[in-house]
Amino acid sequence: MSGTLRPDQLAAHLARAGGRLEPLYTVTGDEPLLVIEAGDALRQAARAAGYTERETVVADARSDWNTLLAGTQSISLFGDRRLLELKIPTGKPGKTGGEVIARLAAQAPTQGDDRVTVVMLPKLDRATRSAAWFTALAAHGTVIDVPTIERPALPGWIGERLARQRQRAAGDVLQWLADRVEGNLLAAHQEIQKLALLYPEGALTLEQVQEAVMNVARYDVFKLRDAMLAGDARRVVRLIEGLRAEGEALPLVLWAVGEEIRLLARIAQAAQNGQNPAGLMRSLRFFGAHEQLAAQALKRVAPQAWPAAVHHAHEVDKIIKGLRVPGRLADPWHELTRLALRLVPPPARFARPPGGGAGGPEGKAHP
Repeated sequence: MSGTLRPDQLAAHLARAGGRLEPLYTVTGDEPLLVIEAGDALRQAARAAGYTERETVVADARSDWNTLLAGTQSISLFGDRRLLELKIPTGKPGKTGGEVIARLAAQAPTQGDDRVTVVMLPKLDRATRSAAWFTALAAHGTVIDVPTIERPALPGWIGERLARQRQRAAGDVLQWLADRVEGNLLAAHQEIQKLALLYPEGALTLEQVQEAVMNVARYDVFKLRDAMLAGDARRVVRLIEGLRAEGEALPLVLWAVGEEIRLLARIAQAAQNGQNPAGLMRSLRFFGAHEQLAAQALKRVAPQAWPAAVHHAHEVDKIIKGLRVPGRLADPWHELTRLALRLVPPPARFARPPGGGAGGPEGKAHP
């Protein structure tokens, strides 16, 4: 049998086979979690079917493909059934490699039950999928096409994963979680598993999910966000110093601070234009304690101050990228601290960021 499967169809395919695997499978895609899960499912099925010997080969265009081919044709000393995993991380086997792969694919249906071959590839462009070697893989075996989970589909994907562990969440909760794990299904998988460990089966609240996610050290940036909204200057400085000491990625910290400022600037502008700020806050997924803290910050900071704060965030981004910004501190962590302190009441602000004077190599810093 040859054809194309999605990862979510693989379990049913293996169940229908009744323990009998096809001789050739190809897994292709760029979502590491889904690729790993597809490979694990095939290995587990192979073990259950008696393929006790496993051989893994990693190759690219520079590999000795003829030696590889000879190795795959060897007979097991103990007559064991063999699972061969051929991994091509670049997706470019080269001319000789392509010829060998095409030959292996053509031989697969004739090799009986002695060997199952699994070819692991990244996501391929249209030209590569039209190459003779990939066409042979598709013609003589089953292709498991791993999709990329784009942002619009991510909440639904998370919901399906929660359902597997008998948990569920409302749409706003799924959206919130999707925002935190976008572009990293491995992180999403870890967070979903954590929710199963922390909470019983049934409905999950936004507060439960936020507490679980933000308890991870990587997400301490959200504690920084809350301290900034609350106007707690000392905690803002302490958290930034702690994130720096722990080696947290500076662009991630700037994202947490800058994105919050950008959204609040949008809400402040809407309020000046006569719109309902509460409705906009909910549409932007401000809920619970986060919504209350944001409302405090909007009352505390003058509406005309928000555009300058947004511009300041862009300047911090330039400093992180190694550019000099006149009137700003050379150390991006110190300038980020000054940015976060914009939301703190004036009497509570520090005149100079801890660890460095306001002058620095670029002279006096402006607000």
